[in-house]
Amino acid sequence: MRRREVILAGLSWPVLGLWGANALAAEPAATPAAAFGEDTVPALARALAAQPFKPQSKQLPASLEKIGYDQYRGIRYNPDQALWRGLGLPFQAQFFHRGFFFRDRVDVYEVENGRAQPVIYKPSQFRFEGVSAPSENDLGYAGFRLHAPLNRPEYFDEVCAFLGASYFRAVAKGQAYGLSARGLAIKTADPAGEEFPVFRAFWLERPAREARRAVVHALMDSPSAAAAFRFEIVPGVETVFDVSMRLYPRVSLDRAGIAPLTSMYQFDANDRNGIDDYRPAVHDSDGLALINGRGEQIWRPLHNPAVLQESAFEDRAPRGFGLMQRKREFADYADSEAHYERRPSLWVEPVGDWGEGSVRLIEIPTADEFHDNIVAYWRPTQALAPGREHRFDYRLHWCDRHEWLPQLATVTGTRIGAGGKGARRIVIDLAGGALARLPAGSEPRAVVSASKGRVANVVAHAMPAPGSWRVAFELEPGQERSVELRMRLEDARGALSEIWLYRWTA
Repeated sequence: MRRREVILAGLSWPVLGLWGANALAAEPAATPAAAFGEDTVPALARALAAQPFKPQSKQLPASLEKIGYDQYRGIRYNPDQALWRGLGLPFQAQFFHRGFFFRDRVDVYEVENGRAQPVIYKPSQFRFEGVSAPSENDLGYAGFRLHAPLNRPEYFDEVCAFLGASYFRAVAKGQAYGLSARGLAIKTADPAGEEFPVFRAFWLERPAREARRAVVHALMDSPSAAAAFRFEIVPGVETVFDVSMRLYPRVSLDRAGIAPLTSMYQFDANDRNGIDDYRPAVHDSDGLALINGRGEQIWRPLHNPAVLQESAFEDRAPRGFGLMQRKREFADYADSEAHYERRPSLWVEPVGDWGEGSVRLIEIPTADEFHDNIVAYWRPTQALAPGREHRFDYRLHWCDRHEWLPQLATVTGTRIGAGGKGARRIVIDLAGGALARLPAGSEPRAVVSASKGRVANVVAHAMPAPGSWRVAFELEPGQERSVELRMRLEDARGALSEIWLYRWTA
């Protein structure tokens, strides 16, 4: 079971009482559609933030109150009941039932021609296996998923899902679900406990017949803030979300995480201490990639630490960051069930100037592959003040490989093992970019530095595959428990590779 599922048990959110509240329990025929525009959800969020936070009841009907994971999986939406099914439209929506950890109510509306109509929950929309169907007709939903012809034109594949707190995830063509995004992170890795905002309501715009994108609006709430979101979702070889967030804090937010990503990393060749597993690697993501405001491309391999680690990459106006899955061959994982080679990478591309702040990376110890333990997000330097609007626009790229700076070689692997007495041997493989176009006789050099300890025996040499090089060196940490490492491949003309960063811990 994933961390994003486990945490949901402690969440709560208030009843939607600002817009169309009386419509939620009414039948569609008896409910007049309400006017809806681009400013509707921001106005709701602004008004919500001006009120004290009110938790919503999590009580469920008796038949659902104590169901477990397997029973919850037995509650399935009937595809024949999908929103927009049979209308010849390019998208369809299906819904998740409340239950198990997903107890909170989500209200859903369909928007057509500037009017919003509630999508009414009915037990008959679901198939119940191993659990009795509730008799209530006013339960709302736990979330929804969008379907579209992603892999073949005649079949509506699941493209994305919004389920639990402010979590959502998506896939591109040929992929399987992996890491998730969230609407907002608050106090991540805070010893006093993290706060998990939740989506309370969604508005789904009915697509035109020729539409390539789906448009979703969302209202988010938490004790510290309310927010309005607008998502434009374009499925494809690279599935792209254009996201606009308008955030209205109730209190000063000095630990807000913008565009947060959540993933899982258990082990790889750089991180096999105590691992007894036939597979060479197990992870949804293998590294944090960044292109900072200075145009530097950075690769930071992920690590499963013994104790929680937080890293900050200070920046101004970042060009992008993401949790990536670079290894794309079956042999990289040898897992015929999980198929980690099919998991998405997720790149965040800020739109506009995000100002000063830092990309934060949180690495949490995990003993298995069932709990998310990696978090990355942007934290503004200045606290986000209450009583005003804070806007963040960005683009999410769910992809195999994002388009990097083409002139630079990228890191393809990091390996760590025993070196000389008391030393650790670190090996970094690189390929592509300038390495594929080196003039004959070129001798790239590896520039390596360490914050503590001593670096020795640095070598760089070509590998058998064209355009591939290997850098190796030894770290002598002495009594140090943590060392920040940096490496870049260069020649007389300048940088040949992205910057490799790593935090070695004892």
